[in-house]
This record gives sequence, C-alpha cells and structure tokens, in this order.
Amino acid sequence: MNRSSSLIPRLLGAVFVAVAAGAVGFIAYRLKYPAPEILETVAAPAVEDQSTAATPEPPKEKTIPDSLPDFSLADRSGQTTKLSSFGGRPLMVNFWATWCAPCRREIPLLNKIRMERKSQNAEIVGVAVDFREEVLKFAAKVPIDYPLLIGEEDGLAAAEAFGMGMAFPFSVFADSKNRILTIKIGELHEDEANFAFDRLRDIDNGVLTLEAAKAAVAEAFREMAAERARADAAAEPLSTN
Repeated sequence: MNRSSSLIPRLLGAVFVAVAAGAVGFIAYRLKYPAPEILETVAAPAVEDQSTAATPEPPKEKTIPDSLPDFSLADRSGQTTKLSSFGGRPLMVNFWATWCAPCRREIPLLNKIRMERKSQNAEIVGVAVDFREEVLKFAAKVPIDYPLLIGEEDGLAAAEAFGMGMAFPFSVFADSKNRILTIKIGELHEDEANFAFDRLRDIDNGVLTLEAAKAAVAEAFREMAAERARADAAAEPLSTN
C-alpha cells in the first residue's frame, strides 16, 4: 500500500492540531485529542456530552457503545481475524501504535497482566493502528505475548467504532457478555488494570451488577490518578531562588 495515499492523509484530515513528533516514520498521537497522559478515564458506555442544544443540527457526537463492536483485522500471520473470536471472556482490547511512547511503555505490563490473569480466563488483544511492516518489525524486537491485530485505515475505523479516534493508547475492558465496563484513555497502570479485571470477575460471579462495577471503576480510577498526581508533585525538587 502506498503510504502517502493510505493512512497519513486519513489521519491528518481528522486532527485538530498536528504535532510533529521529531522522528522520521511516525506521527504524534496528539491528533484531535489532548495528550493521552492528561486525559481521564471514561466510564463506558457514555461520555460526558459537551454539546449545546442551541446549535441547530450539530455534528453527530461519537459515543462509546454499550458492547464490543465487531471488526476484522489481519493478525501477525496475515490471517483475517474477528474481534468477536476473542469474546465470551473477560477481555481487554488495547489500541496502540509503534510511534506512541506511552503505548510502547505499556507492553511489558500487558504481558505481565495476561500471564497473571490466565486463571480468570481473561484475554488481552492488542490492536496496532499503524503500518503493517512497522508493527511486524517492532514485534520482532519487543516481546508481545498476546494476540495482535494490525490495521491502517481499517485499524483507525476500528478505533472510531469505540468513539475514540486517535486517543492512543486506550484500553477497553469488557465482560464475558461483551459488555463494555470502561475505557481507560492514556497510559494504563498496573493498579488500574488489576482493579478493572477484578471488577470483571465480580460481574461474572454475580457479586456486582455491570452498573455498580462501572461506578466503582470510575471512582477508583479517579482516586488512583489523583494519588499519582500527588506523588509526582511531591517528587518534584523544591525550587531555590
């Protein structure tokens, strides 16, 4: 596929601000959305509506679906694979790209979480929205121990099906009935991943309803983010005049 006529024009057409990443071969992920590090977790299925009723026939807002949308992308071997083939279990779908630094940092954690959650029958699926040759080259050097789907324009379409667009990385947590529990936008942390998978287990065991689990995750993620912000502020050296 010709790069200049495939993914890049599609991405540039969707941006609010195009930020040069300073390295050849990638586009900064601060397209259309703020930097993922400062975005908060969205408790699915709804995002806060900032639109106003005063505007006649406003553009259609993208929303997070209640359940996992199905799509098909090629896996590492080139075989077309449906996302639904991984359903029926606690599932995390991680959207990423090779040019996204927080995405790359997440990979060792995702390998670890997948290994630890085998007893829960949980699965993690990575969706690389990137050029196929770049993803395969990266995966040959960096261990990725979970299923990987790869797409350029079709990968971006898959991200848009979740109402997320280019907000990389983002991680979707869904229960065994394919209902979306939450979507974490930005770099995933271990405490967040474990809390979400624990709540998926509670849903499967009948301990919590989906709505109760959503509320618990939204509150916990806010507290975790606040605690990390406090820790970062405390770690900053005091300025001296």
